[in-house]
Amino acid sequence: MRKSSIAVLGLFLLLYILPLGVRPIFIPDEVRYAEIPREMIVSGDWIVPHIDGLRYFEKPVLGYWLNATAMILFGQNPFALRFPSAMTVGISALIVFLLVQRFAGGYWSGIIAAVGLLTCLEVFAVGVSNLLDSVFSMFITLAMASFFFAYRESRSGTRTCVLALSGIFCGLAFLTKGFIAFVILAAAIVPFMIWERQWKALVRIPWLPIITAILVSLPWCVMIHLREHDFWHQFFWVEHVKRFTSPIGDQHPEPFWFYFPIMMGGALPWSALLPMVIPVLRRLRLKDPLMRFAICWFMFPLLFFSASRGKLVTYILPCFPPLIILITVGLMNYLARGKQTGFTIVALSLAALMGIASALLLLIQMTSLPGFKIYGVTETWKWILGGGVLLAGSLLLVLASKAADSRRKIILYCAAPIIAMLNSHFIIPDQVKTEKAPGAFLLYHSPRVTPNTILVSDKRLVTAVCWFYKRDDVFLVNKGELEYGLGYDDSKHRQLDLDRFGTLFNKDFNEKNVVFIITRNLYTKYKYLFPKPEFEDISGDVVFAQF
Repeated sequence: MRKSSIAVLGLFLLLYILPLGVRPIFIPDEVRYAEIPREMIVSGDWIVPHIDGLRYFEKPVLGYWLNATAMILFGQNPFALRFPSAMTVGISALIVFLLVQRFAGGYWSGIIAAVGLLTCLEVFAVGVSNLLDSVFSMFITLAMASFFFAYRESRSGTRTCVLALSGIFCGLAFLTKGFIAFVILAAAIVPFMIWERQWKALVRIPWLPIITAILVSLPWCVMIHLREHDFWHQFFWVEHVKRFTSPIGDQHPEPFWFYFPIMMGGALPWSALLPMVIPVLRRLRLKDPLMRFAICWFMFPLLFFSASRGKLVTYILPCFPPLIILITVGLMNYLARGKQTGFTIVALSLAALMGIASALLLLIQMTSLPGFKIYGVTETWKWILGGGVLLAGSLLLVLASKAADSRRKIILYCAAPIIAMLNSHFIIPDQVKTEKAPGAFLLYHSPRVTPNTILVSDKRLVTAVCWFYKRDDVFLVNKGELEYGLGYDDSKHRQLDLDRFGTLFNKDFNEKNVVFIITRNLYTKYKYLFPKPEFEDISGDVVFAQF
């Protein structure tokens, strides 16, 4: 038990913590959730979120507070920015372990469930990035687990305390992403209580969590209302109701079934076991309260997100813990009955896919057969390493299919994604870094940007310009997600109308150092409006022009 606990902790540190600073910061999301807390630290305003000095009411403040705390502790660097997200994945894995260990199979099953969550493809990808979804998912997991512990607790005093704890975590989830926290909890808990035929408890139990959730969130809610009277209209009506009924911002209209393949792909390699474990769950465990709870926790929030018109891949992250619980319980019951055929088929199928992927990568790089290469001529070591990692994963899966001992099977099955995830930090193509991580390019030209330099950018690059040059006064040539903040009277002057830019340039910026940092297409389209730049440099899609 001690060795396996140390092994899982070591796995978490190896996959999620140690490599956090290896990759550069990507646009737009990672830089956005870096710049908001940076401006909080600089301004001392911890109540009203801002980007580029403009009001930004997309989310509440708790996620920003966590990122700001990490910056204060570790500095303003990629490691600090991603640390809260990574830590919350570890805490979610711990909660999944505790649930399964106590209610569904004991210590070893709990360990497998924790490792399963840590090695899900989407959980890993989001957990090592500076996004708020992992933080939100952790609070949802804590609230759900606390409720279930309270539901199974026979001592009234302990049950009351744990229910209050569930409400606290619900309030913290609200302070991270808003009203969707209440929707997810209600969507899972109400069907579960109906399934359990706990009609009286359904009316009686929720009041304590609701009251504690309100008490946790109320202080900030009141302060933001006193500071910004329009906040709740924008936050509730636009960022919640309109996001559900119609896609806005970076969302895209997707069909109802969109999340189902995303869920199955994001839960690989564990979702591949579902055809094998579903019959086991149906036959053996549907009367078990934890299985019922996990089914409701997984199914009904997923259906709610599927009904939304606006969809983003990361929204369904809270559905992964219950899915892993179901798969773990089904897998352990399947293997405990001495069956191996289904597991062998799944392992060999995934081994074949990884082997084919390795061969295709090597073929593309060596022949340019599709007409392009993933890696450039100076990145030979990356595609060799990538191909080798896929091949190694394939071999581990083959060994898992042949192992006689069930524990050895599972360990080898886990090792395949682990080796791929560990190396993923290091084999990102340079082309991707050029397009998604302009930080090195911006910092290279930082000597040309003084405190008095007038900076002009666009909706795609503005947060990166603010972050890397430590500014919150950048002018914008288009609005994007900052449209709401630009609508205030004290901020309208920050937007420049490109159709009138020649006049604005001569009138407002004459004899001043002006730097344009915008996308290549936009620069090319409106270049005729600008005077000839004193200096111009282009990297990928980013143009740096000094006038």
